[in-house]
Amino acid sequence: MKKHHITFLILFFALTWGAFAQRPEIDREKLQAARIAFITTRIDLKPEQAEKFWPIFNEFNDSREKTMRQISHLGKDLETISEEEAKSRIQKRLQLQGELVKEEQIFVTEAAKVLTSKQILMLNNIARDFNRQLYQRGRDGK
Repeated sequence: MKKHHITFLILFFALTWGAFAQRPEIDREKLQAARIAFITTRIDLKPEQAEKFWPIFNEFNDSREKTMRQISHLGKDLETISEEEAKSRIQKRLQLQGELVKEEQIFVTEAAKVLTSKQILMLNNIARDFNRQLYQRGRDGK
C-alpha cells in the first residue's frame, strides 16, 4: 500500500472539508450525511463494517482537522515575523506533519480491523470524487 497516497487523501480531504465547513450557506449536518452516504456506497460498506468504521474515521478526521488548523495558523502574518520565528514555525510545521503521518498510520491500522486494504486504499479516490462533486455543485449553484 502506498502510504503517500493515503497521506495525500487525508490531507486533501481535511483541507477541503474544513474549507466547505466554514461556509455559512452549507449545512454541516447535510454535508456530513452526504459524505457518509457517498463513502459508504462507494466502498461498499456493509452495515456491520459501517458501525465500526465511522467512529474510527470520525475520530481520525477530527484529530486531523485540528492538526491541519494548527499548520494553517503557522502560515499567518508572515510579513511581520522575524527570521527566528520563521525557523521556529518551520520546525513546528514539520513536527505537526510528522504527527499527521503517525495519526494516519494509527488510522490505517485501526481501519484494517474493519475494512479490507482495498477499501482503505479506495478512500483516496472517493474523497477526491466527493470533494470534486461538492465543488462542481457549488459552481453550478446547486
